Amino acid sequence: MHWRFRLVLDAIFAETVICVQSPAMGASGLWGATMGRFMSEILRVGALSVGFALASIGAATAQDPDGPTNTIVNPPANAAKPADAANSAKPAVKGWTGEVSPANSPDGITLDANQTKLVEQVSGYFQSIENLKGQFVQTDAENKRMKGKFFVKRPGRFRFDYALPSKQVIVSDGENLAIQDLDLNNEDRVSLDQTPFRLLLRKDVNLIRDARIIEVQQADDLIVLSLEDKDPNSPGKIKLYLATKPALELKEWVTTDPQGQATRIELSQLVKSDELDGNLFKIQPLGPKKSTPF
Repeated sequence: MHWRFRLVLDAIFAETVICVQSPAMGASGLWGATMGRFMSEILRVGALSVGFALASIGAATAQDPDGPTNTIVNPPANAAKPADAANSAKPAVKGWTGEVSPANSPDGITLDANQTKLVEQVSGYFQSIENLKGQFVQTDAENKRMKGKFFVKRPGRFRFDYALPSKQVIVSDGENLAIQDLDLNNEDRVSLDQTPFRLLLRKDVNLIRDARIIEVQQADDLIVLSLEDKDPNSPGKIKLYLATKPALELKEWVTTDPQGQATRIELSQLVKSDELDGNLFKIQPLGPKKSTPF
């Protein structure tokens, strides 16, 4: 309950109690006490109603949706929310599975000619990737930052090695995605088809055909594209940010969970030409001697 309302209500309750207990009421004391209790109950019910309304208003005004164009230059920081022990123990898991928020519209948006061209350009960019490596920084909803190196080999394979003090590795072998915590010696696995990355790393990338487009816009040197898989068995929404100069290049993506908490991955130092060893993308069994290369 808002503190100003609380002070007013406390004062009214105090006055009611004084009236009930005052000896000056004489013969009408019983009637006054009864009315005092009656008024007290009315005020208490009113206080609960006001508190509920204020809580509802506060929840509505606390929402802060993504801005569409300035994220690369100045990424927005989500308001910190308390995390339980299980979530804080495995922060890299966030944003990698299909457990993300649904699209606002089941059919997506209707693309005009310019938007269709932009989506086709993004499809062509991902289709052109054979081998890609670089650096990444991950920022979660509590503004906790983790960094490391990543490697991508289409179709479907990628690896993210988190730098110390984290001991986490995320590996996709083209069929399954494994989230390994080498410090806790545990692993979570999901099918790659249950993540948003299936659309972007498949053998034949065609976002017009396979994706439900939620948002597409271009501003200055930036393309912003939000999409999800049309396949109802492949949940997951992802928002992509691509620079257009000097050449089209993925700079970051954001996934948002059903509670509205966003996980942001920013990329840098991208190299597309080097041939990557396929062994990087094998999901290794966990063991006491396993460690990240950092």
